[in-house]
Amino acid sequence: MRTFIEILLAVFIPPLGVFLRFGCGLEFWLCLLLTFLGFVPGLIYAIYALTK
Repeated sequence: MRTFIEILLAVFIPPLGVFLRFGCGLEFWLCLLLTFLGFVPGLIYAIYALTK
């Protein structure tokens, strides 16, 4: 259930879903950077990071 909520949040705000799983680690900052560069790369990375 927790993974479902994280992925659902990641669809709307990718860094938030990653933050809930990893905190302020490298994954969060990378997702934030990718989201600023374009929403789709941030979304793809967030889903990848949450499901790997």
